[in-house]
Amino acid sequence: MDKAKSYHISKHVVMEAYKRVKANKGAAGVDGVTMEKFEEKLTENLYKIWNRMSSGSYFPPAVKAVEIPKADGKIRKLGIPTIPDRIAQMVVKIYLEPLIEPHFHQDSYGYRPKKSGLEAVGVARKRCWDYDWVIDIDIKGFFDNLDHELMMKAVRKHTEEPWILLYVQRWLQAPIQEKDGSIVKRTRGTPQGGVISPLLANLFLHYAFDEWMKRNHSSNPFERYADDVVVHCKTKEDAEKLKDAIGKRLLECKLELHPEKTKIVYCKDSNRKGNGQHEKFDFLGYTFRPRSSRNRYGEVFTNFSPAMSDKAQIKAKEVMRGWIKEVKPNAPIGNLAAKANPVMIGWINYYGKFHASELWSVMNYTEAVIMTWGKKKYEKLKLGWTKAGNWLKRTRERQPNLFTHWQWMQRHGSNGRAV
Repeated sequence: MDKAKSYHISKHVVMEAYKRVKANKGAAGVDGVTMEKFEEKLTENLYKIWNRMSSGSYFPPAVKAVEIPKADGKIRKLGIPTIPDRIAQMVVKIYLEPLIEPHFHQDSYGYRPKKSGLEAVGVARKRCWDYDWVIDIDIKGFFDNLDHELMMKAVRKHTEEPWILLYVQRWLQAPIQEKDGSIVKRTRGTPQGGVISPLLANLFLHYAFDEWMKRNHSSNPFERYADDVVVHCKTKEDAEKLKDAIGKRLLECKLELHPEKTKIVYCKDSNRKGNGQHEKFDFLGYTFRPRSSRNRYGEVFTNFSPAMSDKAQIKAKEVMRGWIKEVKPNAPIGNLAAKANPVMIGWINYYGKFHASELWSVMNYTEAVIMTWGKKKYEKLKLGWTKAGNWLKRTRERQPNLFTHWQWMQRHGSNGRAV
């Protein structure tokens, strides 16, 4: 360790931070430098990061604004830091996360080691059977409105390390470079897309929500994944009172419930004879709603449970349509499989956990995408849908393991197609 430096930061941690950022991939920031370009002078670039952070002279550049379309037609704005800045943020995360993580609530699931969205969905599913009502919470513009002063107050509860506090403050205040090149100063919020942002978001809501619920409403369990929250209540009256109380609490923390998107939901099933204005909600890509199920005796009943949401299916189909453009028709079909299979494995592992039958829509659409690609590949043959379907069937018979979803379809006992 260089004793002349203001702050003691390990070079080994900088190297580890680089490895993690590289593994996460990601686009270039405002400087246009890709990971490949950064690695051309890797030792020199990592030394610069360590040297500047250790001396207190590291100032983050602007984050690059990137607009991502949302399922509701609106735009989500991400802030993409440069690769050196992502590495610097990862250095702080490596030091800070072990100090904070042990204090987090057991029902905080987002961006945490050994926690997952599927775990949150499973817990919510069980609690919807035990509690009749859910408050589906939407915090209006959470990442854009996070208060810097309260954020720093929360960080200081867990560390007094001057360089960590210094750089967290600088990252909160780092400006945004818009698409037109203009630089916008930021006085609140933390950009979605930053390495440190999920940890800061969790820490903020740990005090703004989790601890407050624990102190004041311990009989109402909840699941929280970053700013996506559902709370369980026994009665509608309890849900209405608690929704108002949560709204007031968030206002104290300079946040606001979204007035249209936050709603009280009735978890209707065969044993619940009442009704509610809302009887379904979305959580982490799943829609919870009344569904027909069979018990072990073969009897049909209504079960309030999750399955892949319509929004998730629409997004999946958009991704699949992109494969037709990305994989040229003069390429081998194996190239299409190589593009599709990792994505399909992820969807099957995630959305196949609860009510896997809802995946059939995605599987059938995948078949249609492959057939569309095949029609382009053999354009001179002018394949219609029937001939394209026969081509696909022959391909599947020759290479049954070529596409991951074929194995899933085989296991679930259908080779029909519904486009």
